[in-house]
Amino acid sequence: MKLKLATLALGSVMAAAPVMADLVFPSLSYRTGPYAAGGIPYADGYADYFTLINERDGGIGGVMAKVIECETGYNTEKGVECYEATKGEGALVYNPLSTGITYQLIPKVTADGIALYTPGYGRTSAANGKVFSNVFNFPANYWNAASLAVNHLLDVNGGDIKGKKIALVYHNSAYGKEPIKTLEALSEKHGFELLAIPVDHPGQEQKSQWLQIRREKPDNVLMWGWGVMNQVAIQEAANIRYPMENFIGVWWSGAEHDVTPAGDKATGYKAVTFHNVGSDFPVFDDVQKYVVDAGKAAGAGDNVGKALYNRGFYAAMLMAEAAAAAQKASGKADIEASDMIAALESFSITEERMAELGMPNFGPAFEVSCANHGGPGTGAIQQWDAAAGTWSLISDFGPSDMDVIQPLIDADSAAYAAENNIAERCN
Repeated sequence: MKLKLATLALGSVMAAAPVMADLVFPSLSYRTGPYAAGGIPYADGYADYFTLINERDGGIGGVMAKVIECETGYNTEKGVECYEATKGEGALVYNPLSTGITYQLIPKVTADGIALYTPGYGRTSAANGKVFSNVFNFPANYWNAASLAVNHLLDVNGGDIKGKKIALVYHNSAYGKEPIKTLEALSEKHGFELLAIPVDHPGQEQKSQWLQIRREKPDNVLMWGWGVMNQVAIQEAANIRYPMENFIGVWWSGAEHDVTPAGDKATGYKAVTFHNVGSDFPVFDDVQKYVVDAGKAAGAGDNVGKALYNRGFYAAMLMAEAAAAAQKASGKADIEASDMIAALESFSITEERMAELGMPNFGPAFEVSCANHGGPGTGAIQQWDAAAGTWSLISDFGPSDMDVIQPLIDADSAAYAAENNIAERCN
């Protein structure tokens, strides 16, 4: 009888203990549609990191992470529908991987009190936390990328690009137009001529644009592309024998599937990046053991270490670290969206911590504040070697020109604040 009573008492205690809800990280993915080649590896990396910490670590602070994936097809309307369908599931932060969707979600997440994380994309001026309370785009944004590309050109030209002609081949959308204002300001500062050349969605036909480049003979070509536009542009550049070492893409134009169709002719092509490349990091041994070999990978496991897989993986790592920081700051394991926002506003990642995570030098060490939601704006340059089939970093992580970029951020965010009657905060 005593044993039965003891068992009953234990059962009562267990029943009374709070049940931990999952920590929910929605993934507005696109595994279908014209941009699926980029969407798939990113979504795989994002999901696999959370699977790794669940399987290896028992979740975040003892609470399991849950990725709710909703297919958008890179369609803004579907992206908004996905947000509305998932926000009530306990969502802590959204990462839509689409500038169009991001623009539509900014007022929604602000009203709903949920964080929006847009690393390397979205509305650049959201780096100003004084105006954009719920949006974070660390460690770098489009305008940083434009400056980082120009900085590289300065480096390889002895610090002087006055009189050079630089062409920008860009996706004719809000995304593709993002760097133009920054490049115009940089052209004024450094004395180069900017030639902007749009490419309409989805970018399969670019003959006229590359005939123009052959005619104009720019010293360098920068590219803001996505999806099939990238591989078509690289192939067209090869067709006119444009020097690949003079061709630099933004980080969304620097994946393996962008360069492999051109074969050996793509060797030398460069792209800006805000994180490291390849699979030579200890954490990927754990991914193989706990995720891929265990049959729990989001995909076939063949994207591990690829550029966009790494980007999704990196984003998930930063969000998991922010969630752990929110648990520590709030004193509760079952954090809410408001706790996540508070943690993101004081977030930091050190090289020591990245090494502990098996990701040494995977990205820059940085801090975020109430006023600065964009982080340091640092990045590096990667270059493609077709023979090896790999990207390699050919520079250290370096700064962008914030003397040019910060006034642009201030002006654009001030205009947004005026249009939407938003009072600045963080004073």
